[in-house]
Amino acid sequence: MMSKIYLASKSKARKKLLEKFGLKFKVLSSKIKENDRRGNLSYAQLVKNNARDKAREVAGRVKEGIIIAADTICVQDGKIFGKPKNIRVARIMLKKLSSAPQWLYTGLAVIKKDKGKDRIAIDYEKTKVYMDQLSDREINNYFKQVSPLDKAGSFDIQGKGAFFIKKIDGCFYNVVGLPLRKLYRIFQKLGVLSLICFAWALSGCSTEYNLATKQEEKYYYSTDKEVAMGQAINRQVEKELKFSNDPLQKKRVEDIGKKIAAVSDRKEIDYYFQVLDDDTVNAVSLPGGYVYVNSGLLDKVSSDDELACVLAHEVGHIVARHSIKKLQAMQSYSILRLLVAVTPAPGTGEVGSAADAAFLQFLLGYSREDELLADQLGARYAKLAGYDPHGMITFLTRLQDINRRMPLKERSYFKTHPYVPDRIRVVKQELGEQISFGDYINIEQETHK
Repeated sequence: MMSKIYLASKSKARKKLLEKFGLKFKVLSSKIKENDRRGNLSYAQLVKNNARDKAREVAGRVKEGIIIAADTICVQDGKIFGKPKNIRVARIMLKKLSSAPQWLYTGLAVIKKDKGKDRIAIDYEKTKVYMDQLSDREINNYFKQVSPLDKAGSFDIQGKGAFFIKKIDGCFYNVVGLPLRKLYRIFQKLGVLSLICFAWALSGCSTEYNLATKQEEKYYYSTDKEVAMGQAINRQVEKELKFSNDPLQKKRVEDIGKKIAAVSDRKEIDYYFQVLDDDTVNAVSLPGGYVYVNSGLLDKVSSDDELACVLAHEVGHIVARHSIKKLQAMQSYSILRLLVAVTPAPGTGEVGSAADAAFLQFLLGYSREDELLADQLGARYAKLAGYDPHGMITFLTRLQDINRRMPLKERSYFKTHPYVPDRIRVVKQELGEQISFGDYINIEQETHK
């Protein structure tokens, strides 16, 4: 069972950050008065001590759980700026801080309290902030819109304060008041990484109406993240697989693919159609609009209608976001690795290993339900693009006969797809045609080995 999480702070900014990253928690504000006199302490030690004391005070009021506490100060020319006591002090403070760069220090303490035992981890972060020099009028206008009294240094970088901050050196979230990377590391150290994985998996979670499935669905990946994922995996494909050198094959696939994409239910992304130099009969789609067709499959289609149906099937997977849903169903740690890995610059080791792992997942195929929906969408999109959707039926029937006579290869089109009669039945239903008894017989004569 997941431990309860307590935020030992009444900071609205910290609360919003934890909410944004999916953590469910209770605010239990600490009663400890922050110490702003460092004496012989370093700035880092001062904020660490304050955070520690806050965490311990709240831990003393709960039986078990995870307590998160933080303390932030702003330092300029050896002077500490905390939260202002009133608007007059806030004006003086912000005027001073805007005249020269300053450092923001945040101490972070997390206590894991379980069965009377406390484990604590403490760290800190510092970030340098450069502001535009502000006039009295600009400060007054800013304070009319934003309350400075709950903010170290009297400003917020995540809100309207961003308009006068020239740049920062270091962690953005530290300036907000909660350095998330350090929080993640502390969770690792205390053995509660699963909570962070859960939070990251829910990062950016949104509910959208899927035109393909006609349902409200939750996505933990934004469209931008999906496109970045596709780009990372595509780089791995380019390193490991060989592309066809036949320009006519490539042009044929691209021309037909673009027509299919233009009539699909998902037009907010760009689609890319490529031909792989591989004699196996297969096609695969990846997140973010990438479709690959093997040259072996092109040798088996008898018309543009059949090829259009194959491409439309793969586009259907992308429209229905089947690959993203598959990733969401993976273990939390795998999701976290992939989320993190697509962020760095192209070419890093993390991107390569994660993209490789993801590509292998897609090669294993989709579920039976996903494949049947892609067939239904494929027939629909092929027809809308001006092709004969019956090409799906003729292509599947011919390939079924061919595959019965030969061993199934590792990446065969049929290895991960439902039985052909099932698929033909779905296509007929989409086209409004009569279903016969034979369409319900889905047992093949010989089982592939």
